[in-house]
Amino acid sequence: MGRFIKDFKRFFNYTVYSSKAELNSEVADSFLSWLWWFLDPLLYMLVYSFIAVVVFKSNVQYFPVFVFLGLNTWTFFSKTVKSSVKVVSGKKMIVTKVYVPKYMFIFEKIGVYGFKMVVSNLLVVITMIGYHVPLNWRIVWIIPISMVLVVVTFGLSTIISHFGVFVEDLLNVITVVLQLFFYLSGIFYSIEPIGKNIKGKVPQPYDTLLIKLNPIALVITDLRRVMLYGEDPHWLMLLIWFAAGLLMSIVGVKIIYKFENSYVKVI
Repeated sequence: MGRFIKDFKRFFNYTVYSSKAELNSEVADSFLSWLWWFLDPLLYMLVYSFIAVVVFKSNVQYFPVFVFLGLNTWTFFSKTVKSSVKVVSGKKMIVTKVYVPKYMFIFEKIGVYGFKMVVSNLLVVITMIGYHVPLNWRIVWIIPISMVLVVVTFGLSTIISHFGVFVEDLLNVITVVLQLFFYLSGIFYSIEPIGKNIKGKVPQPYDTLLIKLNPIALVITDLRRVMLYGEDPHWLMLLIWFAAGLLMSIVGVKIIYKFENSYVKVI
């Protein structure tokens, strides 16, 4: 732990600089530049809202905001995890020349996609105002809920990044698994009963089981609870997954420290 904290402080500025550089490079040749950070989630929200409300006649209260929250959370998680598979080999020019703890590359991705999530969530707030969603004091719980999301994402990404160096086909496997979890995370439907007159789409007791076993479904559900419907989050499950995320992070960082010298020989 001491080495991790020391290295994190030492390479923190590098991570911030790299995150900014990647964000700038993404919009350097784009006509709309940084506006795509707003337009991308907004267009997805409109598509899912149209399909659910017009085609499937969904009556979920504040549905566009409901979908927006789910999409923003899922995009941060899935893109960070997916990018972690090749994050070490993708930094070959750096890895082979200077020493940087390899988990700092994951922090770089968290910085990039975390910034995009914050920008997208500004649209969530605007949409909430447009739909006259009543504000309540429980909205402050988005901070600990977001901490759970970040810790779980980092922990899982560290482990995946290690195996991604040695297993060439891991990206294909992760892509399929993420696609499965996309449909199991309640992005455009409610897993459990929530808010006013909103019925859960997953029958009991599978709804509770799905939220317990899927941390992203838990985070999405609890963000909707506290931001849209004034309900308390699942505190016990959030605490359990925060601890699980810390454990995965510790295991992942230790694995990286142990094997990172051999990465140069493989990539």
